[in-house]
Amino acid sequence: MRHGPVVPRVESALRAMLTEGRWRPGERLPNEVALAAELGVGRSSVREAVRLLAHDGLVEVRHGSGTYAAQPPAPAGEGDMRRLLRRARLREVYEVRRALEVEAARLAAGRIRPEDIGRLRDHLALREERTGGDPAAFVDADLAFHRTVVELSGNAVLLALFTSVLPVLREALVEMVSHEPALPDVSCAHAELLDGLARGDADAAIAATVSHLEAVMELFASDESDNSDTSEKEVAAP
Repeated sequence: MRHGPVVPRVESALRAMLTEGRWRPGERLPNEVALAAELGVGRSSVREAVRLLAHDGLVEVRHGSGTYAAQPPAPAGEGDMRRLLRRARLREVYEVRRALEVEAARLAAGRIRPEDIGRLRDHLALREERTGGDPAAFVDADLAFHRTVVELSGNAVLLALFTSVLPVLREALVEMVSHEPALPDVSCAHAELLDGLARGDADAAIAATVSHLEAVMELFASDESDNSDTSEKEVAAP
């Protein structure tokens, strides 16, 4: 646990224990204090790792009772369930993005200076250059562009909020770019955002931001709808 980010390593260790059957489905895991002592980490790292495992359906957190090993999903639906859980997490991240970045685009359109346009063009050019390459490098270029838009809003509180969610946002985006084959191409929306800002057109900047974010959010909603329809059909089947 001494090398690299702690939480991912704790999550990996607990995931391996669950996979190897250390705790049977329905069996209660040791409490945070015991797990932290065994793994040699802090309780907060264990708590965050358990939260991630719960999102993936590997454990069930029962408030006031403890954490229990979950029943494994049916083999035929395992991939679909994992994808659905992953997209649920991403949807939450995108809901926060929409709240922050729409307002940032509105403010930036009224406060941007001519010299700022060049910075945004450079970020966008790097984003396009890295499209289709290493997911982490692409996401870093993409987030540099969006962070600059938030910075140009001139609102220090908005920038602080956006910066605070950047680690979670980056992790979610790298995962999405790596694993979502149906990810829509939103390059045009990025170009339209830059164009709206360059013209000082707040409405256009907002529209481009919404178009970009909701194109991805619709992907999550569509997948959940398809999954729900499939489940209903399975229940109705003789």
